[in-house]
Amino acid sequence: MRDHTAREAYEAWTAGEVAIVDCREEVEHEITWVLDVPLLPMSELIERVEELPTDRPLLMMCRSGSRSARVADWLVANGERDEVANLEGGIIAWAAEGFPYEGQSPS
Repeated sequence: MRDHTAREAYEAWTAGEVAIVDCREEVEHEITWVLDVPLLPMSELIERVEELPTDRPLLMMCRSGSRSARVADWLVANGERDEVANLEGGIIAWAAEGFPYEGQSPS
């Protein structure tokens, strides 16, 4: 698994090089979210893994980067994807860099 800084993630995402997927829970997502980034909660991952985008490499995002790292590792270890990246620092780092998000500040 490769960690991406918020800047690397944003640049790859806006260039269409990666698909970002938010693995936070619904209640967290309702407070702060990134437009056009789909939500697939970690608690539902096994049942919904087929919903993950397949057209580009995945970059997982959570609040701080911990859960998304675990999800990325799980996806690779279980053969769901060859490579999955993690957004280091999560949506907190994303917002701190000034990249667009909706809702409350993800502190």
